[in-house]
Amino acid sequence: MGGRTLRKGVLFTLLFAGVVAPARADPLLLFLIGIARDMVISHANNPNKNVVVEPMPDFARVYPGTSVEPEVLRRLIDDSFLYLSDRQRTEIFDSLHAALLNPKNAAVRGAMIEYFAEKALVIRAAQLKLAKMPYSEKQRMAAEFKDEIATLNAEDRDQLGQLLRSGLLPVPNDLNQLLLAAFDAR
Repeated sequence: MGGRTLRKGVLFTLLFAGVVAPARADPLLLFLIGIARDMVISHANNPNKNVVVEPMPDFARVYPGTSVEPEVLRRLIDDSFLYLSDRQRTEIFDSLHAALLNPKNAAVRGAMIEYFAEKALVIRAAQLKLAKMPYSEKQRMAAEFKDEIATLNAEDRDQLGQLLRSGLLPVPNDLNQLLLAAFDAR
């Protein structure tokens, strides 16, 4: 069996090296053969190295033109927007899901997912940092917040008050309560 495997390896190596190149081969096929040749050479140079093969996504379950499954976005939303209720996180997912399935967005699906994921991870990192912040520091932030509120126009203040009261700012609950108290004390 070892000799048979060796013969196949030599044949594939010859094919990949271009010695037995098919006449008028498709450029895509030549490209794939080149990749396979590089993989064989890499494996030959590092035979003891374990190769980790990433599982292929189920393309029937991914957003068209991407390799991202809806469950991945749902998990990202649930992990990044902890300050929102389950219903609010579901609304975010449903809205994003509909936008990603909209044929008008076909050309920008990947960019939409990347942008959303980046923002979600930034919010998650900020929440974790704020959650670890000492309460005295949060109180200081609330005092500074009170001064900043005075610089806003009436419409912006009203919108900010609505966000604070509904808990939609991406901050831990204790900080939201401090900010709301500062807002109401102005």
